[in-house]
Amino acid sequence: MARFSGFFLALALAVLPLAGGSACATDLRFTAGEYSGFTRPFLERVARDYEAQHPGTRIQIEVIPWDSYLQKLTTEISSGDQPDIAIVPTMWVSDLAADGLLQPLDALATPDFKAKFIPAFFVPATVKGALLGLPAAASARAMVVNTDLLQKAGVQPPKTWDELRTAAKAVSALPNSYGFGLPGKEVEVDTYFYYALWGFGGEILTKDGKSGLGSPEAIRAASFYQSLINDKATEPSPTAQSREDVFKLFKEGRIGIVFTYPMLIPQLKAEAPNLRYAVLPLPVQAAPVTLGVTDVLTLSSSSKNQTVAWDFMQFLYGPKYRAEFDRAEGLLPVTVEGASDSYYKDNPDISAFAAGLPYARFAPTIKGWAEVEEITVRSLQSMYLGQKTPTEAMTDAALQIDDVLARR
Repeated sequence: MARFSGFFLALALAVLPLAGGSACATDLRFTAGEYSGFTRPFLERVARDYEAQHPGTRIQIEVIPWDSYLQKLTTEISSGDQPDIAIVPTMWVSDLAADGLLQPLDALATPDFKAKFIPAFFVPATVKGALLGLPAAASARAMVVNTDLLQKAGVQPPKTWDELRTAAKAVSALPNSYGFGLPGKEVEVDTYFYYALWGFGGEILTKDGKSGLGSPEAIRAASFYQSLINDKATEPSPTAQSREDVFKLFKEGRIGIVFTYPMLIPQLKAEAPNLRYAVLPLPVQAAPVTLGVTDVLTLSSSSKNQTVAWDFMQFLYGPKYRAEFDRAEGLLPVTVEGASDSYYKDNPDISAFAAGLPYARFAPTIKGWAEVEEITVRSLQSMYLGQKTPTEAMTDAALQIDDVLARR
């Protein structure tokens, strides 16, 4: 079942008159996913600054862990309590838009305001020609290696997928160490597969709009990860390890190689200051590829205070706040002014991430994406657990996804 549907919209509209009856005209709710421990205090500080300049306005900040965010937002929508403003992944935008839950921003955003942003970041937030969100966060993925572990194992940082296999096996041969971090639980199980899928020449969707998971390239990518598990070159039992579990092992100096977003770097500096690491491009098979991710700042179509909400949305992009947010969260800039900063070219902790933007690939923004994602995750988990071969897992996933795509 798609996470958002006409059912939720109908239910939301049915109960809307009962929601927020005691709120004043300038009450706002702003919901965001939690990028790090910095997210909530930062947003609350910005909200208090705005309130000080706009007496009578009250802004309630809600910061939700990403792995439970979709469920919470769905529950709020179904109960007619959608937040006025929300930062959501672009992959949710099509479903939200299909149910009429997002306010188009074309009539609100002036040309001067839109000119602040890097134009490419508007593309994932645009559905059927309507701009439905502002770029709120951007990242591209890269590889981070524990240089001490690789040195002890006698291997160089991998540049190809075959070299990654060799390095991971060598590190796993060290005591109490694992070569490659492979999350198999909760968020981004599918994301980790897309790195290899694209790396081996596959596609999430084919040109005729069907699933690409049944292709020889996809099966080859799945077989590669399965071979790492079979060779004990990953942490034990990947399906019991979330992304955060894998990062925790890396911070403890027990994993040699992880794929990650930029936000891991501030965590390493704070939580593992003695860890020696290097940030490098993802392995290359035929051509460089990485995953680009953007989140967007959206305005609810049912907000009773859209004028104030839009004003606060613009306030968030003031230079006083934007650079601080990007750097503290380890994100890449979404504004032209931010991208011109030499920090993103000269800093060894961020330059490999920023360098990937020109060849970054994005998950498709299609209606029903959440269901496609769930099918992919379940299929990968069944393979990681040895319940299906890579061919069985990918072929079965492709059939189920094609059925979802046909019902859109």
